[in-house]
Amino acid sequence: MADRAAYIAIDWGTTNRRAYAMTRAGVVLDSLHDDRGVLALKPGAYPAEIAALRERLGAYPVLAVGMVGSNRGWLEAPYVSAPATLDRLADACTEAAPGVHIVPGIALRNGKRPDVMRGEEIQILGAIRAGAAPPTALFCQPGTNNKWIETVDGAITDFTTVMTGEIYALLRGQGVLAGMLDGPVADGAPFRRGLRRGIASHNVAATLFEVRAGVLLGRLAPDDAAAYASGILIGADIGTREDLARRSVHVVGSGALSALYAVAITEAGGTPVLVPDGSTTAGIHAIWSLRA
Repeated sequence: MADRAAYIAIDWGTTNRRAYAMTRAGVVLDSLHDDRGVLALKPGAYPAEIAALRERLGAYPVLAVGMVGSNRGWLEAPYVSAPATLDRLADACTEAAPGVHIVPGIALRNGKRPDVMRGEEIQILGAIRAGAAPPTALFCQPGTNNKWIETVDGAITDFTTVMTGEIYALLRGQGVLAGMLDGPVADGAPFRRGLRRGIASHNVAATLFEVRAGVLLGRLAPDDAAAYASGILIGADIGTREDLARRSVHVVGSGALSALYAVAITEAGGTPVLVPDGSTTAGIHAIWSLRA
């Protein structure tokens, strides 16, 4: 029957976990969201977690994506090399337990620099499969670590991970800027001033110290310091891209951080196109369909 679940899809991240009871047609019948990410679990805890999810959502096969397949998760599902498609990911799934498969991530192994992703690729390829983005596009996927992802004909061909959000969190928690970055971060004059400084900066470490000096010398209001620093970091991230002018950039997500990146892309001459949340289940279902 179309209204019966066929499997459980899990987006199992570092700090959060989302699980869905999915029909054969890709309809979500039931779901849960909790903080049982991989950092909350000991290595031997996963079989019991799967049993608990099946008790809650039904005794169905499981298809999981994300950090559960990393060396910090249940077991490592080896990366596939870019260029990578949904078909390649479906073929390379790792069986973690009877009826439980983990989807691999994608790696850049050759070329000038290495890079990896695990989980983000499902959202990107899911957006393409769902028709929310074209097969050939540039994606910006803001988060703790921002991802710039290139696709060609439905394959992820290149990507760059930028530790923008993680650096901001470290600056906020320790060092000379700790205690200065507790104010609100939102679009406005302080953020845009920082954004322009970050885009133009050739030395982001020196530019960031302007936050402290500006507050001490009365040139930056203390309440504006957090937005200004965020603007510098996002601007520095944007400033590394030389391919944004007059180009559409598909920004994944509908949160506040995605909105700030959309402002930054516009400042750099690009055209942000917001891709709404919900693509992860489309990507997981596409892989399940390929394996079924």
